[in-house]
Amino acid sequence: MEDGYPQLLETFLEDSERRLSQLHEAKDASELGMAAHSFKGSSSNMGAMGLADLCQQLEERVRQQPLYGIEDLINRIDKEYLEVQRFYRGERQRISAQ
Repeated sequence: MEDGYPQLLETFLEDSERRLSQLHEAKDASELGMAAHSFKGSSSNMGAMGLADLCQQLEERVRQQPLYGIEDLINRIDKEYLEVQRFYRGERQRISAQ
């Protein structure tokens, strides 16, 4: 399993950077909801359940009007992603050192 794992981690990290940009650049609730949904799925698939949960909250929140509290939720996603990123980069280095 570890043969492809470093590449999987790298792909997730690169993809996550794009998804974060999409969250920040979304022009309306629909775009924001789609970005949150995609990020939730990839995070869940990688076992980043805290991040997936925050994305789920955002996905649900954008369905409600007014869009109160969205900025705070996106900031929480940013912070959680930094933790996930730090962990997966460490994993990648650990595997590479073996």
